[in-house]
Amino acid sequence: MIVDTRSRLGDWELDTIIGKAHKQAIVSLTERKSRLTLIRKVDWKTADNVAEAIINLLKPISCRVHTMTSDNGKEFARHETIAKALKAKFYFAHPYASWQRGLNENTNGLIRQYFPKDCDFTMITEKQINLVMDRLNNRPRKCLGIKTPNQVFFGIDPPVALAT
Repeated sequence: MIVDTRSRLGDWELDTIIGKAHKQAIVSLTERKSRLTLIRKVDWKTADNVAEAIINLLKPISCRVHTMTSDNGKEFARHETIAKALKAKFYFAHPYASWQRGLNENTNGLIRQYFPKDCDFTMITEKQINLVMDRLNNRPRKCLGIKTPNQVFFGIDPPVALAT
C-alpha cells in the first residue's frame, strides 16, 4: 500500500493526548513522509471537538490530505464528517496495534516532553501549543536527510552556507 512506503505527502496519523485528571486533551496529527506535526488543544475529548480540531488543522492544507489513520477511540466517531470535509479517506488501525500508527505514538512522546502526564492542560495556552509545533517542525531529522519537517512538507530549501 502506498501509505506504507511513505512515498507521497498527505498520509496522516491521528491521536489524542489526555491531560491530568482527564481534563482537556491535545489532538495530534503527524504526516507520515515529512513528519510534520499539527496539534490543537480541545476542552473536552468529544467526537465533535476532535473532528472540529482535525478539520481546522488540515483544511488550509487539504490538497495534501489523502488518508488519515486513527485508533478506535470514540473521539473519532465523526470520521465520516472529517473525511467528507477534507475529501480524504479515513482508516482505523487494528485494535491493540499501536505500531500501525507508530510515528504518531512516537510524536506523542515528543509532545509529552513539553506537556508531561501530570501537566494540567487547562493551563496550556495557544502560544505554548504553537511553540511546541514550531520546535517539532523545525527540528532537523536524520531520517529526513537532516532536513526539518517544514522543509520536506512545504518544499523549503535549507539556507546554503557560503564558503569563506
